[in-house]
Amino acid sequence: MKPANPAAAPPNVLVLVHGEIQPGRAGERQKLLASISRACDRLDAPSFWIDLQSLTGTRETLTFDPFDSFEQLQQAHSGWRQFYAAHADLAQTQGQIDSLVNSERTIVAVRRDDLGIPAEDIDLSEARYMRVLELRLFPGHEKDFEESIKLWGQGRAKTKAEVPWIVYQVNEGTSSPTFLVFLPFAELKEYDDLLAQKEELLEENEGDDTTDRLKQIAREAYISKESNLYAVRPETSHVPKEFAAGDADFWRPASAAEAKPEAKPSVSRSKKKPLR
Repeated sequence: MKPANPAAAPPNVLVLVHGEIQPGRAGERQKLLASISRACDRLDAPSFWIDLQSLTGTRETLTFDPFDSFEQLQQAHSGWRQFYAAHADLAQTQGQIDSLVNSERTIVAVRRDDLGIPAEDIDLSEARYMRVLELRLFPGHEKDFEESIKLWGQGRAKTKAEVPWIVYQVNEGTSSPTFLVFLPFAELKEYDDLLAQKEELLEENEGDDTTDRLKQIAREAYISKESNLYAVRPETSHVPKEFAAGDADFWRPASAAEAKPEAKPSVSRSKKKPLR
């Protein structure tokens, strides 16, 4: 396996924006956002994002906005105001995108390094799909979740599972304690492998203390658990050059105008002498 790209490690602070687009307007939104994304590739935009399209659950978009710190998040917030003031055409396009959204939900979460794979071992630039598991807990049961994710991790180690996972704890945006677990996939075959490993793990550990404890935590600690699968949309994402370096053809797709070869000047058949 090639070394992970440090510029594509999971962020310390994550802003997730769930958006429900008006029926029949998803294609329009995609075209508008693609134009902003490519403009931001050329300009000094204040922050970056990965755009995800739901494959399961409610049809929605999910933007994955990475930040190093809350200070950087604050700087980006003020930076976008200045950016749109300087680029009125992009501000107008963003207004058109906003008008296509029926509803929107924003979550701010902090990475929990003690509950997932080491961040430096994960390369999000290789992700083409993302499984997002959202777990809402009854107040006071955070430690139960931490115990369950560690037990789950131990079980995956037994089956030598290779799909990494990243855990975030929601800081703002929900009314109850909430954790997010992300599993990035380079291809969906890895999801098949993950399901097979889950079945193998259950068969091997059926009836033991670990399985019983996980079931107890699920009964007593969880208000709800929702798992959905998303596809990465590079044409509507805006990522740093260092992030995209491993696969620039995927992350920075050329527009039709950029991809079209430059026309060569026609050769004159005139016998006039060329100008010097």
